[in-house]
Amino acid sequence: MQYHKPRMRKVRILATLGPASDTPEMIEKLFRAGADAFRVNMSHGEQADKAQLIANIRALEKAYNRPTTILVDLQGPKLRVGTFAEGKVELHTGDTFRLDTDHTPGDAHRVYLPHPEIFAALEVGARLLLDDGKLVLRVTEIGLEYINTMVEVGGALSNRKGLNVPDVVIPIAALTEKDRSDLAFALEQGVDWIAMSFVQRPEDVAEGKKLIGNKAALLAKIEKPAAIGRLEEILELADGVMVARGDLGVEMLPEQVPPLQKKIVSTARRMGKPVVVATQMLESMIVSPSPTRAEVSDVATAIYDGADAVMLSAETAAGAWPIEAVSIMDRIAQQVESDPDFYKRIHFTETPADSTTADALAEASGRIVDTIETSAIVCFTSSGSTARRISRERPSVPLLVLTASQSTARRLGLLWGAFAVRTKDIGSFEEMVAKGKRMALRYHLGQAGGRIVIMAGVPFGTPGSTNVLHIVRLTGDELKGH
Repeated sequence: MQYHKPRMRKVRILATLGPASDTPEMIEKLFRAGADAFRVNMSHGEQADKAQLIANIRALEKAYNRPTTILVDLQGPKLRVGTFAEGKVELHTGDTFRLDTDHTPGDAHRVYLPHPEIFAALEVGARLLLDDGKLVLRVTEIGLEYINTMVEVGGALSNRKGLNVPDVVIPIAALTEKDRSDLAFALEQGVDWIAMSFVQRPEDVAEGKKLIGNKAALLAKIEKPAAIGRLEEILELADGVMVARGDLGVEMLPEQVPPLQKKIVSTARRMGKPVVVATQMLESMIVSPSPTRAEVSDVATAIYDGADAVMLSAETAAGAWPIEAVSIMDRIAQQVESDPDFYKRIHFTETPADSTTADALAEASGRIVDTIETSAIVCFTSSGSTARRISRERPSVPLLVLTASQSTARRLGLLWGAFAVRTKDIGSFEEMVAKGKRMALRYHLGQAGGRIVIMAGVPFGTPGSTNVLHIVRLTGDELKGH
């Protein structure tokens, strides 16, 4: 059996698969270039095609004997206007425009709006954004069957263009019938994370968690302004969070997104939940073999902020340079993490420990590796909670996570600094120490004379019982006979 050395880079790279990268050969090339996890987007394509994609990722996992993370991203509800008699109209700034319940094809004065829930939720003065925010309407009057607006920013509007309602909470479920079907499919396929779109309130996450059970972890996509005001409540329920900057950038002013990104990242870090920064990170690489300097700086900023993962979307799904996009993101991350001031910067965000034994030990492990020369923290876990607590401290040495649970090992692929290995359960303190030392040597995370920190819970195999922190020195001959 081969034991591949883990990547020493701490931040994770999440690559979206699509027409440019859906073959087994391309998936392997993305992995070798630096992709740690793969996103399957349910907004495009058929379930049968996604099943093959997932099978290809699992084949890669088997070939490399390394748990590989699969995230399925649900489409979520899409608000759209109806159709136009001529297929397209031109709205001019200062014009009046009506959205109504009349199914008749529209014109330059009105159009059908097939979302009755919007009529009840809107207030006079609220904005309506059309076609990804290119057009802006301001509500002037609301009736039972119509919404009158003033055009603030005009432009061309064609059939079934998207509608965003940023100023109010829309009483619409975050999961459509398509999402429910896709979710059931994803769980049957045994994927590791479900990304939930259109999250506006904690109740949306609770609904998703109820349907998922313990079959996968839930990543809440923060793309609606309403979610920002209830961020901590959402994070209490979710297993992780994504900064979906594309949709946030449509519903909010562009200059509001960077501070919100920092707020979401720091809140997630403080609460010990993985956070992914996504959308347009290396957008120009869809058509260009190299990114702009601004894009490189954007990726670097997310890494300096301590994000668990950075995501590539169309760059790897449909772009002309998918391998290069992963490769440059990997190089940016390595360069940032080699900065002598990197750990000072990521510790700008305070992550105070909760008053539990597990949190106290996790915090201590971070201090120990900064005080004495240590090559790794080796963590035994069944649920992954110990690994998440240690990762929250952003330790300066690799985190080797040993677990008997394949699902836990796979889910940890989005966790900062964690390298998860599936291994047999341990039954005693002596076995814990011996296995921890062997695994550190096997995966090249220690050498003769060096020290490692081992963390676990006694009794072994009991979730949430972390109560042991042990420092051991390696002799270098622990692998003899194994």
